[in-house]
Amino acid sequence: MSYFAIGESEFLLDGRPFRILSGALHYFRIHPDQWADRIEKARLMGLNTIETYVPWNAHSPRRGVFDTSGTLDLELFLRRVAEAGLHAIVRPGPYICAEWDNGGLPAWLFRQPGVGVRRHEPQYLAAVGEYLSEVLRIVRPLQVTESNGDGGGPVLLVQVENEYGAFGNDSTYLKWLVELFRTEGITVPLVTVDQPEDEMLVAGGIDGVLRTGSFGSRSVERLATLRDHQPTGPLMCMEFWDGWFDYWGGPHHTTSATEAAAELDALLTAGASVNIYMFHGGTNFGLTNGANDKGVYRPTVTSYDYDAPLDEAGRPTAKFHAFRDVIARHAPVPPLPDLEPHSPTLEFTATLGEPIRLLDRPDSWGTWRTHDRLPTLDDLDAQFALCRTELDLDGPAILQLGEVRDRAHVFLDDDPIGVLSREDHDRAITLPRGRGRLDLIVEDQGRVNYGPRIGEPKGLIGPLHVGTTTPATWQTLTIDLNAVPELWKSTLPSAPGVGPTAYRTPFVLEDPTDLFLRTDAWGKGFAWVNGFCLGRYWRRGPQHTLYIPEPVLRPGTNELVILELDPLADTTARFTPTPDLGPTDL
Repeated sequence: MSYFAIGESEFLLDGRPFRILSGALHYFRIHPDQWADRIEKARLMGLNTIETYVPWNAHSPRRGVFDTSGTLDLELFLRRVAEAGLHAIVRPGPYICAEWDNGGLPAWLFRQPGVGVRRHEPQYLAAVGEYLSEVLRIVRPLQVTESNGDGGGPVLLVQVENEYGAFGNDSTYLKWLVELFRTEGITVPLVTVDQPEDEMLVAGGIDGVLRTGSFGSRSVERLATLRDHQPTGPLMCMEFWDGWFDYWGGPHHTTSATEAAAELDALLTAGASVNIYMFHGGTNFGLTNGANDKGVYRPTVTSYDYDAPLDEAGRPTAKFHAFRDVIARHAPVPPLPDLEPHSPTLEFTATLGEPIRLLDRPDSWGTWRTHDRLPTLDDLDAQFALCRTELDLDGPAILQLGEVRDRAHVFLDDDPIGVLSREDHDRAITLPRGRGRLDLIVEDQGRVNYGPRIGEPKGLIGPLHVGTTTPATWQTLTIDLNAVPELWKSTLPSAPGVGPTAYRTPFVLEDPTDLFLRTDAWGKGFAWVNGFCLGRYWRRGPQHTLYIPEPVLRPGTNELVILELDPLADTTARFTPTPDLGPTDL
């Protein structure tokens, strides 16, 4: 057991000054079998602490559920940090942003009429209380201040909310959170984080709780602003932005290793503590990416490489070595072994086959339900669905609706009519005839994670009109994407055709190693290896490869499955040892 406290100008560990040199690792973006490797590399760069968010929606996809299996085993992750001799910072939100779907807030939360989000409202507080009780039950015995037979746990700090000053100013809500953390047994210091702007630091701060900043440049100036709002206590940048995230259709963001290292040096020279965001970004596996909408909807890509000191596959970059050199000027760093991978570099191809087309055999993809109005994806508790109705109108007709969230492929009697895209602000499309079977295949491309559009419903927002009429009956098929790799167990392949189509191919490995799957010859869709969802791909880029973690692979026969939403002109699957995250300029 140790004593950790906030001193007059420094953190104090057992009464002695302690500077936090932390790096962000999100356990939920890294395969569990690779946690120890990433943590050890943080130690080798000279860090003494690991920081992580906690994603409420991943742990609690339904109310009353708190999943800690596999990638979500927070306790095991924190124990891995302790085993490496490092400390930990836990940031459980409840809102985390993090370019993560819905900023970590569960979609079911917003289906409660009248719920008030991120404010002192009874329904919201009740749900937050349930969530934080589960998280803090894990964190409580792992605090550095706890006696657990091993001399205390790794957790030094716990953060309250996240950049709240950019969202609201409900001080009653923030104080309620502080009381909850303390009631649940959190005895280590609590912190808040905001961008170092006067209004944000005032609105997001809590008396008696240490304020920290988030920035990636002008470190000395930003620390001075932070000090203006906090005359005593240690200075800390809780998010030292060393890179940035990418969105589909944009460039791959990179930052200069030399300039980032100079900013880090200035920050440390000023005597501040730091959490490098990100030390290793990882991957938005599955359908977990967030999005931004500041007038134009921009979904985040699958890779969360972030141009960090460790790349998406956990390999040191130039930024790793530049940051290590800076840290060595301010604190001891351990000897650096050879970190270059020694596994063979594999590059090979396989041919996709055995197509199963959704519109050809939809019954094998899910169960039909009937509705007297067009449901949203939230009504269906889905991220991908087929909505069907029959039209009986004379001549051509215009289909129009309120809003598309986020993309819908339109078919009439299996003929492709076009795509309605939120990003393009599409709200109408011309049907060449008003009679026939109308199919709308609707995709949630990621919930907004920042700003006032957090929590909005997904799907087709009505009313939907065809001509002057509103279809009275709809059938829907919720498509469980996790079940796509199992389609061939109950369904015979079909001939290729229009509309979403699943393909698969085996490939053989003697000695599994990290791989990347090239996707630039395909259109838009999702990919799985051995049932593990690698995430989304899209020809528009910038990302042109999907990361395949070594633990997902096995010696012998492996299986790749893709679900392609556009026509597939090239059935070749290409595996490569290196990533291609796209051009840095467009």
